[in-house]
Amino acid sequence: MTELLELTVADAAEQIRAGEVERGDYAEAWHERAAADDLNAYLWTPDDGSRMSDDEQPGNDTAGTLNGIPIAIKDLFCTKSVPTTAGSRILEGHRPVYTSTAVRRLQAAGASVLGKTNMDEFAMGSSNENSAYGPVLNPWDRRRVPGGSSGGSAAAVAGGLAPAAIGTDTGGSIRQPAALCGIVGLKPTYGAISRYGMVAFASSLDQCGPLARDVTDAALLLGAMQGPDPCDSTSIGIEGGVAAPSRADLAGLRFGVPKELGEDGMEAGVRQVFEQTLERIRDLGGEVAEATLPHAGHGISAYYVLAPAEASANLARYDGVRYGLRHDAGDLIEMYETTRSAGFGAEVKRRIMLGTYALSSGYYEAYYGQAQKVRTKIAGDFRTAFESVDFVVTPTSPSVAFELGAKTDDPLAMYLNDFFTVPMSLAGIPAISIPAGLAPPDGGGPELPVGFQIAAPAFGEAKLLDAAFALEQGIGFDARPAEGS
Repeated sequence: MTELLELTVADAAEQIRAGEVERGDYAEAWHERAAADDLNAYLWTPDDGSRMSDDEQPGNDTAGTLNGIPIAIKDLFCTKSVPTTAGSRILEGHRPVYTSTAVRRLQAAGASVLGKTNMDEFAMGSSNENSAYGPVLNPWDRRRVPGGSSGGSAAAVAGGLAPAAIGTDTGGSIRQPAALCGIVGLKPTYGAISRYGMVAFASSLDQCGPLARDVTDAALLLGAMQGPDPCDSTSIGIEGGVAAPSRADLAGLRFGVPKELGEDGMEAGVRQVFEQTLERIRDLGGEVAEATLPHAGHGISAYYVLAPAEASANLARYDGVRYGLRHDAGDLIEMYETTRSAGFGAEVKRRIMLGTYALSSGYYEAYYGQAQKVRTKIAGDFRTAFESVDFVVTPTSPSVAFELGAKTDDPLAMYLNDFFTVPMSLAGIPAISIPAGLAPPDGGGPELPVGFQIAAPAFGEAKLLDAAFALEQGIGFDARPAEGS
């Protein structure tokens, strides 16, 4: 069993196709691991009676690229007849009548659902402490957060509870937990993967993406999920599809370091690993240059107006009438109020109120309108930067994983964890986080993973994955969390 669990997704799928590994044995090994979850990474795993056989998996293709691979699914994706809560009490027990496009496409490629992973409620958070079902623990140090909002997916992969997973990224919710857990996380271009069946947070920002042990596995999942979908008018897909990355060096590529996303608030260990990674780029033949993103420093301010505003509109549907939690009351308005008060957590309520205020009469142009202008400026900054560099690079997170409870009383400090990831989300461009090394937190403590973020022009996933693959090989990060850390 241990040998099976050590296989990458690419290797396992190939060995299953070749008949060297029985797909049933491989799936059973992972289901046993998921059932033994000690990180609170899963909100649902199938018991023996509710698990589908290989033949029953909808659209299962035994010749597909993910033949026989069980994938952990963030609990933000609708899965037919399987609980989908978005980490919230207001959807506790909700079982959708359909399956999201991203999950259906994974199944069509031969994958199966391993379980539904824990997350910050409605994807609102950077630590996974906002889940209504308790925080996920970081497998590197169970006293620390795994990052969020896709913390359950990241912890499951890093902790050996899943071979790979999918999550969602609105302002960094794939990349940041990937960095804090020492794995690969990719936010594709907005529109590369259908959002149909993803519970909406901020519709103009939400994007599905993979979390995996390495860049090759991330590319496999992206290739299976990407493409246009008539159920999502914003989905375009990636022209030419996604091939397995194979680049051996970085010769001829220019990597831009934005001076505006400087060292303020960055831990010393993170800075050191980032500088070492820039040197590794040079060793592999790449060029490191300065890039200019004049408006990127305003990204956090703009994001925390735009995202809550869209959340305010999207979450209005949870009213106790159509589905989910319902608290009966004397009249309709009181029923709305009591249901939402009981069903939504503190962070969700905070963002709904922020967004509603930003959209209210007399404040719309001052807040929401201005934030949209900043977003346009940031997108333009990236387009200009990509005229002189191939990629923009930053640390993924300004710190390594912090202790549980360290920032829960300071929302602004929590929001600043997304400082390096938000600009790419606002611009709608692809970005990947790869593990670059280990560093101690400021103040001392055990060494923890540091992520390195690479961003590319819109729909430049092929070039991005190739560069990330070459750098991944050059870094040679192979550290794993110790059992029971």
